Amino acid sequence: MDVARQWRTRSARYSLVGSCCERCRVPEFPPRSRCRACGGATRAFACSGRGRVYSYATVRQGPARLSDQAPYTVALVELEEGPLLAAQLTDVEANEVHIGMPVQMVTRRLGDDGPRGTVLYGYKFRPEWVSRAAETPTRRG
Repeated sequence: MDVARQWRTRSARYSLVGSCCERCRVPEFPPRSRCRACGGATRAFACSGRGRVYSYATVRQGPARLSDQAPYTVALVELEEGPLLAAQLTDVEANEVHIGMPVQMVTRRLGDDGPRGTVLYGYKFRPEWVSRAAETPTRRG
């Protein structure tokens, strides 16, 4: 991904900005200027970053730029707001993933842009229980 495109798409990649049709109220991700359902004008909205695994697959041999991450799990995530999006899952083993599992968005390293050295960041999803466990104070006793 070139630097110009990286800057142009950063709001969708870092904060999950979608769009919603002003006429038929259909939410979409990534954002669009016109609704695919009715052609109406849309307005941007920030997604909560929470959703559920709709479907998933484990990639054992992926593209060369992700070979150091294999095997990894990719999921279709249904956001609370309605849109489906594809994303890599993180902080979870493939055998722990299940349909309906609650997940939340996190910003993580996606890879780098080859010899130019630009490191690319974007969204991945992790199980919600991982974030709750990290927030729970530990008892010492």
